[in-house]
Amino acid sequence: MMNRQSLVAAIPHALVATDLPGLGVKIEGKVRDIYVQGDRRILVTTDRVSAFDKVVAAIPFKGQVLNQLSAWWFDEIDDVVGNHVISIPDPNVTVAHEAQTLPVEVIVRGYITGVTSTSLWTLYEAGVELPYGLDLPPGLSKNDPLPEPVITPTTKASGGEHDERLTSEQVVSLDLVEAGLWSHVQRVALDVFARGQEAAADAGLILVDTKYEFGLVEGQLVLIDEVHTPDSSRYWLAANHKKGDPQNYDKEHLRLWLKARGYSGDGAPPEIPDEFVATVAERYIDAYERLTGESFVPGELPADKRIGEALR
Repeated sequence: MMNRQSLVAAIPHALVATDLPGLGVKIEGKVRDIYVQGDRRILVTTDRVSAFDKVVAAIPFKGQVLNQLSAWWFDEIDDVVGNHVISIPDPNVTVAHEAQTLPVEVIVRGYITGVTSTSLWTLYEAGVELPYGLDLPPGLSKNDPLPEPVITPTTKASGGEHDERLTSEQVVSLDLVEAGLWSHVQRVALDVFARGQEAAADAGLILVDTKYEFGLVEGQLVLIDEVHTPDSSRYWLAANHKKGDPQNYDKEHLRLWLKARGYSGDGAPPEIPDEFVATVAERYIDAYERLTGESFVPGELPADKRIGEALR
């Protein structure tokens, strides 16, 4: 694990933007830049981090952690579902197949928690009947495990607007995903989540919930984007977990800090002290090291993970 001093020193050098001339059209997302090159996509993870659908900070080495942890996970679950990766030629870069992206984000939740307006806990506490179409048992408290993992589909957020809540029935009735394919997506998502829960438990973590994005490559269902990272998933430290007071090992740690200071996405976020930025970086890196069993070394790729063609 990198020490706190080195993480604080790295903050001014966090990767916040990329410029790779000659690689085609650049699409700037919230946390990564995408270059369109024929039937390939050059995905460059930055150190930008979003909360409440706004970029709020730059966490040093976050992009490398996300890129390399996703690569590790893609290998771990390749027997469950394929993915869009062609190669990982750089710690921040994934070369991926162009995919027909499904217009639904698949959120799988093992616990009832969250602080945003669309979180399952917020809706349940407010008395919303059948949130996401789910018939949840009465008497749940925040951060309780659910009887079994549930899927809460949403549309993808755009233009600063939050994701739109959907039920599984709406996914089909609104012609977002064909019924047979949607059934397949749900089965795969639950299988991958179960694999993630097992690996997290072995690492001393709890996989609380996660977001999956799926696409089609030559008609085959594949996972795209990132998977089971501290940006796409919520992790709690198992040893410190107690109901109502989990220790987050993901971007919720930052989101809760912002929430406590009255920020929920309107206007500019408050300035985040370097020491706190460093604690977020520590937890991202620790999650990576716990899950993979490998030491995180900035600028280096694990020798055995999907490192194929050179970027060209």
